[in-house]
Amino acid sequence: MDTADSLPPRAIAPDAPPWSPAQRVLAAGGLPLPGGGATAERLRALAAAGAEDLSVARLAEGHADAVAILAEAGREAQPQTVYGVWAAVSGKTDVTATRDGETWRLSGVKQFCSGASLCDRALVRARADDDDLLFDVDLRQAGVAALDGTWPAVGMEGSDSRAVSFESVRMAADGVLGGPGFYVERPGFWHGGVGVAAVWFGGARGVLDAAAASLAPTAGDGELALLGSAVAHVEAMDALLERAGREIDEDPQDRRGGARRRALVTRHALHAGAGAVLAAAAGAGGARPVSLEPDNARRVADLYVYLAQHHPGRDGAALGRLSAARSPG
Repeated sequence: MDTADSLPPRAIAPDAPPWSPAQRVLAAGGLPLPGGGATAERLRALAAAGAEDLSVARLAEGHADAVAILAEAGREAQPQTVYGVWAAVSGKTDVTATRDGETWRLSGVKQFCSGASLCDRALVRARADDDDLLFDVDLRQAGVAALDGTWPAVGMEGSDSRAVSFESVRMAADGVLGGPGFYVERPGFWHGGVGVAAVWFGGARGVLDAAAASLAPTAGDGELALLGSAVAHVEAMDALLERAGREIDEDPQDRRGGARRRALVTRHALHAGAGAVLAAAAGAGGARPVSLEPDNARRVADLYVYLAQHHPGRDGAALGRLSAARSPG
């Protein structure tokens, strides 16, 4: 992209003009690709976006992830096109793909489609018999509709993560990215999971900054101790994220087999750290910052909802199994 829309988001370049949310999302497509030698820079940029606005950062992270997935599939993102990655699997509804001669037809409802009304295209995960396929879908065609009333959340309201209906949407054969299982089997699946954690971290850092700024001048040692605890968590998360970026660049194709464990460790630790920051900030500032300061109230609500997408029990058990398997005992 060579237009003004491709310039860095305001969260990355503080002196730049105030880009619109759509421009900032498009700009995320120009971030360094994971494993390309500047992954730490990519993660810092996503964290900076999260510290500023979690809903916009969620859309930017999805767009940046889509660009990376397309690159892994040997394709380029279309210019001036906002992408989403709609891969959530719901126990109630999902999208299925059915062969129709040389084409495919997508039908069903996909939940948690961030940017439902903003995205031009989306990488949509669908079931085809026993296969798991990823399609590059033009969302402007007939049969694709974002469903009203399916994202009533107060937190992350601006992400517009509604359910989207697909009614017999025709896809050409070249709309399939990679082969069966491509989405979850590529090394970038785990690298992308670290990118999501970077946005969580940015949100936690934004909460900490707001808590420090709003702390009463008469704050006692109890409030200051909570603030100090939040600072320690943020510093630890920052160091872990920096290490993850460095390790991804050292083994981008995951030949050592450490990508999954790295992503699980990073996500688990940053999820716990962000939750601790929320609790410490609430204890230090009390109700006033989240009752009388709209930006901070929205930031806190956004972070609570964004963190809820993580499954600490399931992923913690997976990390425990990996660690037990590595143990000499």
